[in-house]
Amino acid sequence: MTDISNPSRSSGEPKGERLEEARLRQQAIGVKLRHMFDEVVNEPVPDEFLEILRRADKRAPEGGDA
Repeated sequence: MTDISNPSRSSGEPKGERLEEARLRQQAIGVKLRHMFDEVVNEPVPDEFLEILRRADKRAPEGGDA
């Protein structure tokens, strides 16, 4: 069966080449996801959220058994 979504790919393409292409695609997705995650992690925490955390800390029981 020929893959009509990618006309450059023929059904006679060796399995090794398809696996290598899939591996490279997965690797590229992984790099992009790590980059996006790093951007989110490095975003500053909004002041409103920090204030909520401060208020919650003041109300927390001293024993810490919440």
